[in-house]
Amino acid sequence: MDIRVRGKNVPLTDALREHVEKKLGKLARHFGHDPVVADAVLSVEKDRQIIEVTLPLQHGRVLRGQESTEDLYASVDLVVQKLERQLDKLKAHGKPRPAHGGAERAAVASDESVADGKVVRRKTFPDKPMTLEEAILQMDLVSHDFFAFTNAESERINVLYRRRDGSLGLLEPG
Repeated sequence: MDIRVRGKNVPLTDALREHVEKKLGKLARHFGHDPVVADAVLSVEKDRQIIEVTLPLQHGRVLRGQESTEDLYASVDLVVQKLERQLDKLKAHGKPRPAHGGAERAAVASDESVADGKVVRRKTFPDKPMTLEEAILQMDLVSHDFFAFTNAESERINVLYRRRDGSLGLLEPG
């Protein structure tokens, strides 16, 4: 398993890097001998120590976990537990497989600064069509309140979103 660790507003010590690599390395057993890349971003905001981990998988699926506590080591432990639960959930729907060399893009985020200061983050989403059920599962896996996807039935871009009452809504082009 290839684990990429970077710090954002936090000094990345050797001990911290080793802890992240050791804990995330435990997830490799879910993938057998398949190559897997995990991106971990550690950051600090006020008194919160945050870790965000992204694991791109095949078929446009992405595992994403974020945890925040007062102790960065505890945040790492919690995010690994969260990713374990997500992997177990995915296994119920079929074996999770890592993405291969960009052939199928997973949701990818990049921090950006734009001159007018309005766009602070840009994301791409998988262009492989998926069913509504797959989109709901994927939205839950990445722990977001919305998810853009190509609908397999209409072959058009749709946006799935969580409403204030907890139910789901779907935006479709007219």
